[in-house]
Amino acid sequence: MASILSLLDLVLPFFGVIGLGYFCGKRIKLPITGLAWMQFFLIYVSLPTLFYRLIADKPLSDLTNWAYVIGTTLSTYCVFALSFAIGLYFTRANLPQAVMQGVAGAYSNIGYMGPPLILAALGPAASAPVVLIFVFDNLLLFSLIPFLMALAGVEKKSLLQTAREVVWKVITHPFNIATMLGVVAAFWQLKLPSALDKMTIWLSGAAAPCALFLLGVTVAIRPMERMPPEVPALMFIKLIVHPLLILVLLSAIGDFPPQWVFAGMIMAALPPALNIFVISTQYGVGIERASASILVGTIASMVTLTTFLWLIREGYMPHDMFPTR
Repeated sequence: MASILSLLDLVLPFFGVIGLGYFCGKRIKLPITGLAWMQFFLIYVSLPTLFYRLIADKPLSDLTNWAYVIGTTLSTYCVFALSFAIGLYFTRANLPQAVMQGVAGAYSNIGYMGPPLILAALGPAASAPVVLIFVFDNLLLFSLIPFLMALAGVEKKSLLQTAREVVWKVITHPFNIATMLGVVAAFWQLKLPSALDKMTIWLSGAAAPCALFLLGVTVAIRPMERMPPEVPALMFIKLIVHPLLILVLLSAIGDFPPQWVFAGMIMAALPPALNIFVISTQYGVGIERASASILVGTIASMVTLTTFLWLIREGYMPHDMFPTR
């Protein structure tokens, strides 16, 4: 009983802030444009600061674990491909819609929800794998999406032009800039001046509550009018297949510390990212499906994510499926 209460103490604040945002979004009528500055603060200020702090004090060897990168990124690619195939079936080979289905089944809330939850559950030893998954999952998905949308004729651009834009967006994304600065600080063992260090502590601490509240508000103001038939299958892939595939692939590839394997599983078990809605709005494709996936995935993850965390904390979940190899 004590372990269950301890687990609820861990997860309820996260879902509680999402619920608070949902309640406020339903009850308080403010213009949707009011979310713009909050999104800007998260994407360009608070979350980059959080990722810098996660990386800057880590040994460089932790940030170059390529076997771990291959295992986790390959897992994300596999569930994207599976979800994409399901999307093709349910949308009758509508390629742009299927791309968004692939994103819904593969893209976890690794930026807003992942770092604070996993650090609270597993401790500082999990920060390096969290950063690696965040960086390389984003590199994978934000490379696949523009190319597939260009192939589908949505962007009306050549593949060469799309490739240039993808490279530029990857290089200039604030999360990736913060990651590179963190790597430089880790390599040279740089320390921030005291005043700047305090600022980064404040800003990084604001990332989780602001992001979760924004998620709740966004779900509230984008109500689901109907349940697309493929959403349950996509959420099964996202919330159950993805974390289990991480476990299998990491077990097959190498001998990783338990915190690294469990960090990968929890990152995969997170609900769909709010960015799915942003991407669908950007391309004007699958907006209703994106809203449904986020809403259903967030609610279902209250059960699935809590179950995975309980199995891990109670020692029922192995970190290596093939320990005798």
